Order: sequence, then C-alpha cells, then structure tokens
Amino acid sequence: MATPSPAQAIDAAAAELKQLLGGRANDTTAVREHHSRGESYHAPAAPDIVCFPHTTDEVAEILKISARLKIPVVPFGAGTSLEGHVNAIHGGISIDLREMNKIVRVSVEDLDVTVEAGVTRKQLHKALNNTGLTFPVDPGADATIGGMTATRASGTTAVRYGTMRENVLGLTVVLADGTVIKTGTRARKSSTGYDLTRLFVGSEGTLGVITEVTLRLHPLPEAVSAAICAFDSIEGAVNTVIATIQLGVPVARIELLDETALVAVNRYSTTGYPIAPTLFFEFHSDSEHHVADQAETVQGLANERGGHSFQWATRLEDREKLWQARHEALYAALAMRPGSRGWTTDVCVPISKLAECVVETRKDNTGAPFPICLVGHAGDGNFHLIYVLDPDNPSELEEAGRLNDRMIRRALALGGTCSGEHGVGIGKMKYLEAEHGPALDVMRAIKRTLDPDNRMNPGKMLDV
Repeated sequence: MATPSPAQAIDAAAAELKQLLGGRANDTTAVREHHSRGESYHAPAAPDIVCFPHTTDEVAEILKISARLKIPVVPFGAGTSLEGHVNAIHGGISIDLREMNKIVRVSVEDLDVTVEAGVTRKQLHKALNNTGLTFPVDPGADATIGGMTATRASGTTAVRYGTMRENVLGLTVVLADGTVIKTGTRARKSSTGYDLTRLFVGSEGTLGVITEVTLRLHPLPEAVSAAICAFDSIEGAVNTVIATIQLGVPVARIELLDETALVAVNRYSTTGYPIAPTLFFEFHSDSEHHVADQAETVQGLANERGGHSFQWATRLEDREKLWQARHEALYAALAMRPGSRGWTTDVCVPISKLAECVVETRKDNTGAPFPICLVGHAGDGNFHLIYVLDPDNPSELEEAGRLNDRMIRRALALGGTCSGEHGVGIGKMKYLEAEHGPALDVMRAIKRTLDPDNRMNPGKMLDV
C-alpha cells in the first residue's frame, strides 16, 4: 500500500478525530488561527486541526492516530507562552487541554492536590479557598497547570517557594505512541528509579502530553506585609537584593523594575510610584513580629545602598493593588506605544553576578530606537526585558535580536542560563549548545527514544 501524502494523512486524521471527538475536533479557520500562536513575537503557524479532549484516554487515542499517520502534535494550554512553544510550525494536531479542567483530589492532611492539565492557576486558587492552603507558583498570567509544568514555570514567589520543578510531585503523561504512564508518587521523597517527573517538567511538549499533575501545597502565611522602595541607582537596588539573599532573610518576593517600566506602570495602572529603579518586596511569616523584623532588616539594607521612599502595604487590598501593578508590566509596556508588539525575553545568572549583568545590559540598551522595560524576579537572579517594537519595522526586530543575543551571551559567560523561566521553544534553541555542551547530545538521545518520529512539538527546544 502506498504511503499517503501529507495532505492525505491530514484528511485521514481529521476524519478519524471527528469520529472520535465529534465537534471537539475542529478544523475551521478561526479555531486554527487561535491556536497558531501564544503571546510571543514569533510568526504564527496554524495547526491543521484542533482537538479538545476530555480524558486521558481520549488524548491517548489522538496520539495513536498521530503515530499511525505520522502527524505532528502540539499541546496547547492557555496560550500565554513567550517563546513560540504552541506555534504549529509543521502543522498537524493541536491538542487543547483546557476542557480537561477537573480538580481530581485535594488532600489538606497531606498538603497536596491532583488536577487535570487544563486547570488554570486562578481556578486552583479558588478551589483551595477555606482550606488554609495555597499553590504559590505565580507566573503572572492565568496559565494552565499543565502548561506551567511543561515549561517549568516560576514567577514572583520562586525565591521562597521554588519553581514548578520543586512543586510537582507526580504526573500522568501520554507518550508519542499513545502509552499512558504515571511518574512520581504522593510521598515526599523516594529513592527508586530515574526521576521521570523532573524529565517531563520543562520538556515543553517534546516528549509527551501531560494530562494530570499532582502538586505540593503550602500553608497560607499567618502574616504578610509588602513594600516598595525607590533607589538612586539600579546598582543600589540590585546590591540590596544580593545582600538580602546572602544574609538569609526569608523574603517571599523581591521584584525589580527600572525607570522605563515604572513610567509605563504608573500610566497604565494609575499609580504614583517615584520614577526610579524600584524594588517590590513581600514578606511571609507565622507572626506579625517576624514579618516586621524581616521588613526592618531589608529596609536597613536598602537605606545603606541608596534606597528611599519606602511605601508599606499591610492591608490585603493594598497588597493586591501593588502586585497587580507589577503583573501588568507587560501590558503597561505595550500601552506606551499603541499598535506595538512585545518581544519579552529573560536570562538568569548567579545572584552574585546579577548587578554586573543588569548594569552592562542597560548600557547596551542605551540609545535603542524603541522603549525597553526591565523587570525581574531579582531574588533568584532572573530578569526580563520587554522590547516594545513596531511590528512593521524590520530594522527594530533586527536590533532587538542583536540586543537580546548580547544579553544572553553575557549571562552564559557569567555562569547563567539563556532562560530562567520563559523556556526554549523556538526562540532560545540556538543557545543550548553553548549552555549545555555535550549534555545536549544526551537530551537528543532521550528525545529520539521517546519520540523516534519527531512528532511531539517538532522544531522546538532540540534540533534532532
């Protein structure tokens, strides 16, 4: 029997998927275009058909059809990724997991929860109301838990609570051939076998489709306080972060915004923060006294390094307003230039190298023909740049690429990584050789073993 052409394979797959899922297999132009991109600057690329499964078994059947007809598969969550992870650059099947959104189990006694991959961060928070527990990983966007797991997301609270890597206990994953496996257990430690859970956390859909996630929960802090502090220089702000971490102050969040970002945030969020390099802090503890001690220590460190204009927020509504302003930084940046498109990038370096990396990067950015906002999870050495670009101006895109390349290569030279939390996707692939060296061949070997046809999100992360 002759091998079907790509077009014939797609037609055959569409017929089988519609028989399997009915109207939940959709190849209309509008639905395909919606699944052609996330929130990145990368060119959109539409899949041939989009599936909306309700169960792990349905995902397994989709993967079996894909395997038989040799059709690519791209998992899709909330569409908030920043490096082209969900762009179907080789067409194929987009598996939208948002209708797999059940809270499977909450165990208050064991401080864990199991959810389907399409559950969003805010949905999980709502489900945990009145339990005294929280899931603290907060990338800002209302991303799906499956997407956060696949990209090894983190966010503002990582300095205290860690990233998805530290907070995922186990997974249900559908492999490329449709096999369903479970990794990890609900036990808090294990010394058995290879750590497959950590293999799939951060795999960006290139090894399998995550359909269920068991997460570690944390008790809600009894006492919380937040503050912002402006600085005379960005060096002073970053050195305050370094001193805070090196002294072991158990701060929950330390966020950095530069002057351009503050201008944007003030306009967009109608706030009145001083236009200066600024740190946003949050302190968690089991007592008001301990929170006050933490805050006093950090304020002293800031004062010694040019910090001033401390503003405190102890009431819940004031803290929410402060952190909403921080989380709106991307949209605030884009509002500076109506019609613009954002190129958002990040690096992460050892905390002792953060000041050098930030200062040198800002020198590079001086005189750029477009606004550049710097924001960062400075407590763990991770910062972001938002290039606010005219989408119709190729020279701006080229200049942003040059600046991004310089920043990444500087971070690598300082012992850092090309991405602290955005992931690899399409945009950071070319830097993995410099970062990982021969270890990249081990990653390729794993990819070939689990996905020999290179159907799982092909063209992302690894060039095989």
